[in-house]
Amino acid sequence: RARAVPGGVARLALGPARERPQVFTGAGVPVLVVGDAIAWTAVLGLALAQAPGHGEVTVRTPGEPERTLAFDIAPQRYAEQRLTVAPRTVDLSPEDQARYERERDHQARVMATFSQPLPTLQAMQVPTPGRRSGSFGLRRVFNGQARNPHSGMDIAAPTGTPIVAPLAARVIDTGDYFFNGQTVWLDHGGGLLSMVCHLSAIGVQVGDVLQAGQRLGAVGATGRVTGPHLHWGVVLNRTMVDPALFLAA
Repeated sequence: RARAVPGGVARLALGPARERPQVFTGAGVPVLVVGDAIAWTAVLGLALAQAPGHGEVTVRTPGEPERTLAFDIAPQRYAEQRLTVAPRTVDLSPEDQARYERERDHQARVMATFSQPLPTLQAMQVPTPGRRSGSFGLRRVFNGQARNPHSGMDIAAPTGTPIVAPLAARVIDTGDYFFNGQTVWLDHGGGLLSMVCHLSAIGVQVGDVLQAGQRLGAVGATGRVTGPHLHWGVVLNRTMVDPALFLAA
């Protein structure tokens, strides 16, 4: 569902063309383009840090001059959430800080994945049943210290609850990370990715191809958590966006 706000998704009409246009952000990141020769559409993820106002993408259509396409970004207010966690996960030791930076750089490379075939955009399914305990975009305060806004959807569920692929995907990364705990990254194609975090068990390996609804692990409480739950993140053109926009209305 289109919602052109920080942390949302913009659908940009590109018009007809015999071949699929290529679209890039201002930073040169490729953007997912869906449709057919009658009407192509760019599906663009907007960062939480994106300022409201005007945005632009570059459109390259075979046989036509390169052009810039402008669009509007509406403002969005997100709530605040205060959490108490283990002090070592807020005031990092030099060793933990170095580990976090290594993992941050590694996951940035994972997020840059842009593969074929492109996905058929359809509703995703929630990866695990449960109560939504943390919404996307929450301004988070850990132990009284402000940190980055929440970049996914939290679903409270008992340890061991099955987790499934929200959409057909290939497993592109697994690991045990300082903040995210046991994590699986899924590539749905065209720069559309999912990550599921804090798992108690991982049941897949890198390279596995999964169908929508296929089990990949179990809910846990690994990493920086206050209790067992699933953190589900969705990435579009290297940008964390609101997973709720990909669920059936």
